[in-house]
Amino acid sequence: MQDTTFNDSSMQSVGESERHWAAMAHLSALLLAFLTSWAAGLAGVLAAGVIYLIKRNDSAFVAAHAREAVNFNISMFLYACIAGAIGVVLVGATVLTLGIGAIVTAPAGLLLAALALAIAVMWLVCSIIAAIKAWNGEEYRYPLTLRLLR
Repeated sequence: MQDTTFNDSSMQSVGESERHWAAMAHLSALLLAFLTSWAAGLAGVLAAGVIYLIKRNDSAFVAAHAREAVNFNISMFLYACIAGAIGVVLVGATVLTLGIGAIVTAPAGLLLAALALAIAVMWLVCSIIAAIKAWNGEEYRYPLTLRLLR
């Protein structure tokens, strides 16, 4: 499949306003998720989604960055839901075995907590990197992102 989000000729003509809007797609998603206490939540999707809806017909550069931010925040939300579900299963297994299952579930829970922390750090760092890249007029593709919005 051909990726038409960015090309060399469009990068040459990215204006300051477009770079600001693109950076704000990433930063607003980050800020709104923090303000609503959602480490990886739907609030980030809403912020970037609003920018995407407003600017998608005006600038391919802004639309591509906003679309990427929406996809990344949806992905992080899904990963957080999966981690939460696994955590519930681990707690349930411990309770159902009257605590004997803790021998297995405690190390698994610690591993899950470390993975959740790593995902949260990746979310924060990648969002900041994406905003900087957008500010500089460069493309950025988030890692581990499900590209649901095309």
